[in-house]
Amino acid sequence: IQHALSGLGYAAVKGVRQGKFFVLNLDGWGREEAQKQLERISKEVLTNPVIEEYRFEIVD
Repeated sequence: IQHALSGLGYAAVKGVRQGKFFVLNLDGWGREEAQKQLERISKEVLTNPVIEEYRFEIVD
């Protein structure tokens, strides 16, 4: 993507990140339990931690 942008005249763009995101609606877990379970879900199901980074945000 960055190479294409440079070729199109956008040389000022020095970095591009592409990603994906998931939205999970939770019910029945408190904030602490949600954080614990989301960490586990992220590692075991939603990402490949060997090649992907992840972060999550809990919004009330």
